[in-house]
Amino acid sequence: MARLVAERSDVIPVLAEVFRRYGYDGASVARITEHTKLGKGSLYHFFPGGKEEMATAVLADVHGWFENNIFVPLEEKEPEIALASMFAAVEDYFDSGRRICLVGAFALEETRDRFASEVKTYFARWIEALRRALEGVGFDAEEAGRRANSIIAGIQGAIILARALDDTESFSGSLGQLKGMTLRDGAPPQKPA
Repeated sequence: MARLVAERSDVIPVLAEVFRRYGYDGASVARITEHTKLGKGSLYHFFPGGKEEMATAVLADVHGWFENNIFVPLEEKEPEIALASMFAAVEDYFDSGRRICLVGAFALEETRDRFASEVKTYFARWIEALRRALEGVGFDAEEAGRRANSIIAGIQGAIILARALDDTESFSGSLGQLKGMTLRDGAPPQKPA
């Protein structure tokens, strides 16, 4: 029997896990209805645009979480605090490497072209917010940009490695090494005078 869902937003977290588990192409309507416990009619009531609208809603939800918990804090908090907070939030959000990055997964699939704008916006926004925070602790713009790119690439790689090895310690260790990239010679760089 199909369950009752009060609002569209109630189903988005379940959809996200279906897309994480099966990818866009593998997330058939049958699998979606099985995991959400919603009938096709209810799904199409909430998402008249079908699976593509579901994926767009999930990506918007992911982006919203990152906006509130990663991007804005990197831009508005004291840089040292924001950077430490980012690594803690990343560890928590990706469940120490047990949970894949849905946006990263979409970037690797044929789905990439369908959701190119959402994927590009997510990564560009994260890199830019991180670059600004790194400038805030004293790195020049060019070095901050290089480090921001390397840190985001490292996080994505750490997720893959942790899942491939089934080893959450490798994820935590990688984050620790990446966090070290926010420091200069083991200490935060001095802000320019």
